[in-house]
Amino acid sequence: MSGDQSEMSFLDHLEELRWRLIKSAVAVAVFAVPCGVYWQKILDFVMIYPLRHTSPTPKLIYTNPSESVILSVKIAVAGGIIAASPVIFFQLWRFISPGLYRNEKRVILPAAIFSTLFFLGGISFSYYTFPFLLKFLTAYAGSHLDPMFKVGEYFGFLLKISISFGAVFELPVISFVLARMGILTARFMLKQFRYALVIIFIVAAILTPPDVISQMMLAGPLLVLYGISVIVAAVAARSKTE
Repeated sequence: MSGDQSEMSFLDHLEELRWRLIKSAVAVAVFAVPCGVYWQKILDFVMIYPLRHTSPTPKLIYTNPSESVILSVKIAVAGGIIAASPVIFFQLWRFISPGLYRNEKRVILPAAIFSTLFFLGGISFSYYTFPFLLKFLTAYAGSHLDPMFKVGEYFGFLLKISISFGAVFELPVISFVLARMGILTARFMLKQFRYALVIIFIVAAILTPPDVISQMMLAGPLLVLYGISVIVAAVAARSKTE
């Protein structure tokens, strides 16, 4: 345990957590304002774009008079969280930093930067693969059913997949930090691959809707990320030794 960790009491940790959450919330609120103002442009770019690449083209409908207002708020909050992700990750790693040794704290800023990049990369990956999922799901329904999506449910479906991809893309960053701390090794990850394979498919089943295609869309990148994480852990351990 580092010296900083021993000097901080439980109440100090709670106070530290409170301020980190406040700073993150302020950043989300700041970015949520423009997202709320331009929510229709975001709706067109983020939600309607995948529909244009789907045949037959689904229609978005709403069944509640206030649903458009609720949707604009959801878009503002979700957009604020995604746009403020650099601040959120930096505050997260800063909160973790008192539990690290002095030489381990060097990874805080790189970890925050790469956490943001991998998170946004995962969201981008899901965005450009989402049309293929929609094509499969609408084609599976056949010609006897017309695709008409409730806008609130469609937004929740798209957001769940996007955040899931963003979260699982953090695996290499977590592996790097744990390897630098000496908690995780590449050899251990290779030995536990069979168990990791089972866990990957369980996680994919939990984070995605109950269909095989979306589960495979998440499980496939997870397997690739696990392989990358093994390499990252090996590089991190070697650099620590040097």
